[in-house]
Amino acid sequence: MNSLSTHSQQTGDELSKKDETSANIDRLLAIARRQWKVVSIAVAAAILLGFAYVLTAVPLYTSSIELLIDTNNKKIVDQLSLISGVADDDVSILSQVELLKSDRIAQAVAEKLELIDNKSFMDVKASPLALAVGGLRSLLNFRSWFEGGSPAVDREKLMREAVNRLSDHIEVARKGRTYVLSVSYTSPNAELAARIVRQYGEAYLDDQLNSKYEATRRAGDWLQQRIAELKQKSLDTDLAVQKFKQENQLISTDGTLLSDQQLTQTNAQLIIAQSNLATANAKYSSIKTIIDSGDINSAVTESLENQVINSLRSKFVEASKLESDISRRLGPDHIRAQQLRSDMKEYQKLIFAELGRIAQTYQVEAQIARERVTGLNQQLAAATHVSITANDAQVQLRELERESETYKNLYQNFLQKYQESVQQQSFPVTEARVISPAIVPEAPSSPKKGISLFLSLVLGLLTGAGLAAFREYRDRFFRVPEHIREELNLDPLGMVPTIKSVTVASDMENESVHPRAIVSTSSVTSYVVKNPLSSFAETLRSAKIAVDLQTGSKRPKVVGLVSILPGEGKSTLSINLAELLANQGARTLLIDGDLRNPGATRKLGKNARDGIIEVLQNRAYLPDALLFNPETKLAFLPAVIKHKIPYSADLLSSPEMDNLLNKAAENFDYIIVDLPPLGPVVDARAIASKLDCFLLVIEWGVTSRKSVRNELAKNGPVFDKCAGAILNKVDSAKSRLYESYGSSEYYSYRYKSYYQEG
Repeated sequence: MNSLSTHSQQTGDELSKKDETSANIDRLLAIARRQWKVVSIAVAAAILLGFAYVLTAVPLYTSSIELLIDTNNKKIVDQLSLISGVADDDVSILSQVELLKSDRIAQAVAEKLELIDNKSFMDVKASPLALAVGGLRSLLNFRSWFEGGSPAVDREKLMREAVNRLSDHIEVARKGRTYVLSVSYTSPNAELAARIVRQYGEAYLDDQLNSKYEATRRAGDWLQQRIAELKQKSLDTDLAVQKFKQENQLISTDGTLLSDQQLTQTNAQLIIAQSNLATANAKYSSIKTIIDSGDINSAVTESLENQVINSLRSKFVEASKLESDISRRLGPDHIRAQQLRSDMKEYQKLIFAELGRIAQTYQVEAQIARERVTGLNQQLAAATHVSITANDAQVQLRELERESETYKNLYQNFLQKYQESVQQQSFPVTEARVISPAIVPEAPSSPKKGISLFLSLVLGLLTGAGLAAFREYRDRFFRVPEHIREELNLDPLGMVPTIKSVTVASDMENESVHPRAIVSTSSVTSYVVKNPLSSFAETLRSAKIAVDLQTGSKRPKVVGLVSILPGEGKSTLSINLAELLANQGARTLLIDGDLRNPGATRKLGKNARDGIIEVLQNRAYLPDALLFNPETKLAFLPAVIKHKIPYSADLLSSPEMDNLLNKAAENFDYIIVDLPPLGPVVDARAIASKLDCFLLVIEWGVTSRKSVRNELAKNGPVFDKCAGAILNKVDSAKSRLYESYGSSEYYSYRYKSYYQEG
């Protein structure tokens, strides 16, 4: 089930996208139908201007040459020249383009060809259009009005003018990604164009040679001055190195300072002395531990190697064995056992005495080693201090040596460059050469008639499209029912065409006419009755259905007709809607609620004596104030304005108005109230709570969308009860231009068989 709903949603999204695309295309086609005259006029004017330009323009001739930036020559130049030539990257090639366009090359060409004395160059023919523009410009130059006569000829000024003309008409372009530059010049004189462009190539090549020579010469002069400075700098820095070595006694052998060698040797001796001290301390500690413990069986390496101790230990062991044997056989108190024990004590005493002598020897050795370490530490500290001092000085020395070496290398390098530049100042090689010489053009290059006319056509189309777009942008009125739905979120109820109103002779003096009968002064008030099958009547039937749907089964249905601005035809539609309802058999009451400008009363109730104001003020009864149409049985409550009423909104919202509507509800099915427009007064908002629904009348092509949106936003109660909107006074001929494909208006030509207009 979910998959089916997802598929349906996707299908709906696709269809909506297609509809949006079709709607956009339809909108563009509709705009084209509406604005084709504007576009056509703009195109015709542009083509006429194009023809005028083609017929009056001065023919121009273009001659060109092609220059090749030769990379092979560049390699030769780079190998033989100190100053490199044109590089082969994009930026450098484009730089050559700008060089060809420069005033320097243009001035060289002007001087070589003596163009300031060439009348065919200085006196250029202008087209009538250009002459007219020039005359207007000189006329607007107010400064020239106060200047004297023509000044003396200034050749420098003429040269600047010639250079400017050359710069304006020279074209230089790179051909694709190649090293070929195309140089073109356009002039009314074909032969002069060829001469100028030919001279441009020669001037460019001469400029290349001259620029290299000048650059090389300037480089040589600068190098010569720089070499003298570097030579002196090299000598000064070398002397500074030697002087610093002498002052700081930085003596070295094999690249190592003597202080560093001494520090290394002292450090090595200190390590050996520290090792000897540790060994002596260990020996002394070991033998002292034996002496302190009194254990004769403990032994160290030195005691095992001592002959005296070994001899005493042997005698001690023999005496111990013999004493043990005698004590076992004869008893421990035997005199011989006692004598042996006394000997053993003596041997032990002698052994420890010998160990004490050895310990003293070790103690002396440790003391000597300690003093040796102390002495070496002092020597190491002194050597370290000397080495640190030497290293600090050596840092400065290395800096001086680097500076000296740098100046020495720069001096040698610049000296070599100077020798090369002296030899290469007049090397006659350029990187560019002419590969396509200039020829005298036979046919003019401008004006191009076909292109000019085509551009005129395009310009006319663009101008016409711009004007059409501006007109469409400024057209912010209601043209089709979709505008009502999109802009107001209301239902469009139909479009009422413009109906010609014919004034009807008044029958008020006719005795056969009832004094309370409706007396119409315009033919338009009964149009829906006389033309029941017209599109006008069909739109009002659509409005009736919208009212019925809005109010349901409620009786009576109290409906107010409003507009935004005065004069939109609200009163005419109110009358015809009431006539339609009455003609269909519904008991209908039409109330003219516009107490300031009662349009319905002027059309139907000129014979009225009393009206809604008298009823609300209790100066007349409702049945006595009503007028009737004997044909349709329509009842009409007019608004008889005898003086200005400043409190009309209070009257319409008063309890008396509730009483009036309640009394009318007893006898009528529909009550149609013709209300004042929303823009000028607040009467419609004041009575909104008493009405069941509203119908909004909008004049086609007159009332702006913004004004309607703003007024409805300010009148929320009216908008909330609005059953729909009617486009009134529609120009049928123009409205077809706003039809979009698929809309109901698009098929209006097929509806004619269902309508019968009077």
